[in-house]
Amino acid sequence: MQDQYILHSAEAQNITLPFACRHGCCTSCAVRVKSGELRQPQALGISAELKAQGYALLCVGFPTSDLEVETQDEDEVYWLQFGRYFARGPIERDVYSLELPIGDE
Repeated sequence: MQDQYILHSAEAQNITLPFACRHGCCTSCAVRVKSGELRQPQALGISAELKAQGYALLCVGFPTSDLEVETQDEDEVYWLQFGRYFARGPIERDVYSLELPIGDE
């Protein structure tokens, strides 16, 4: 369906694809387009350079033709996108916990 995000279409067909933010801001759902075309005007999580190299984000991508894609390693795409901003080496991801009081607590 050309009027529905690729991720939503896959989910409707019980196809499991990687995702996180659902807003085109991260690289969890990044794929490499092997054939076909899509439009992704809201794909803020990948640069114009990566788009030109065939990378796409399924959570905000609309197919414009039959499409064949290959899932990618999220950390690799993240490094391609944001690595130049981190000159000291690989990006380390840590899990943090933050407790916020609700109401009068």
